[in-house]
Amino acid sequence: MTMTQARPQTEQKPAGLKLNVRAGGIYVAFALIVALFSVLTDGALLTPQNISNIIVQNSYVLILAIGMILIIIAGHIDLSVGSVVAVTGALSAVLMVNMGMPWPLALLVTIAAGGLIGAWQGYWIAYFGIPAFIVTLAGMLLFRALTLTVLGNQGIGPFPDAVRTLANGFTDGYLGNIGLGPLGGADLFSLIVALLAVGGMAAAQWRTRTARAGYGQAIEPLPLFVAKLAAAAALILFLVVQLARFKNLPWVLVLLALLVLGYSVMANRTVFGRRIYAIGGNLQAAVLSGVKVKQVVFWIFVNMGVLSAIAGIIFAGRLNQAGPTAGNSFELDAIAAAFIGGAAVQGGVGKVAGAITGGLIMAVINNGMSLIGSPSERVMLVKGAVLLAAVAFDVWTKRRSGAAR
Repeated sequence: MTMTQARPQTEQKPAGLKLNVRAGGIYVAFALIVALFSVLTDGALLTPQNISNIIVQNSYVLILAIGMILIIIAGHIDLSVGSVVAVTGALSAVLMVNMGMPWPLALLVTIAAGGLIGAWQGYWIAYFGIPAFIVTLAGMLLFRALTLTVLGNQGIGPFPDAVRTLANGFTDGYLGNIGLGPLGGADLFSLIVALLAVGGMAAAQWRTRTARAGYGQAIEPLPLFVAKLAAAAALILFLVVQLARFKNLPWVLVLLALLVLGYSVMANRTVFGRRIYAIGGNLQAAVLSGVKVKQVVFWIFVNMGVLSAIAGIIFAGRLNQAGPTAGNSFELDAIAAAFIGGAAVQGGVGKVAGAITGGLIMAVINNGMSLIGSPSERVMLVKGAVLLAAVAFDVWTKRRSGAAR
């Protein structure tokens, strides 16, 4: 009796270790990549100004990655987001610059137009039954052609100061600076926000852990839980301190934080989010469970259109003009961010935080290799290798878990 009781305990430990490796591997990889380029660039990668540049210059890809991870979780793909970024950026320029529309109204109209574009594609995919690959490939060509029709070979600008501030600006120092010893001074308000964010994250993680324990689910050891929480808190505090030492928090970072928080809650805590995972995990089971698959698929493409419009506004505002080549290859960067961040090729797996981490990995590779003077072809080579390695790791872990059963 004692031998049969001890056996299940020894069988559960390796499964938990595999889960931790698969879920946490992306964060370990991110830390190693940052450490590598910090050494190669003699610390230039982690300077306050360069960290700010990484966030501002890659914010639109991170916004796209949030929508893309939801589509990939549901088992679909969107190849049109780069062209949607271009056409919505062009629309916002026409409204604000050529027609003189007030910028708040112009932004709302542009975001609504992005939602309509997503609804157009979502209809053909969800209700007409055409594969998303085909529909969005057609959309990539159609909306690029529409952009060229609107803009021709010239850009439209400049944008209003408020839009440029959203894309390139920084929050004000509301409470003044506080001394940080050898680090100099940093905005007190930003530091308070960082401490509140860390406290909220810790409380949410502890609540989730307690709930899982109450339901009898497997939880990680307390020392590992505390170590992961401490690492995340240290990362947030380091990031905010460095940014507050430069020009304070970029507005796009504030927008990104709100989007990540909102979409993480939606994906993990709401019925709609659970249905997205159910559709990607097992479509037939989702249908039999009463999930309205067509509606869910339709709305995730509407959401992708809205986020593409936001990214289009941010990108055009950062360049201070809407250009005909805007958004080229953005769809590839967003898809790569999702897969590097842990999304499964078959669907049903992925997290918003993982997609953001995958996007940051791509951003650090771009920035780090630029700092050390690597040619563009070498940057593409490394990014392609990282993407292949991430997908290969996902396939390998699945095969190992299947063999263990």
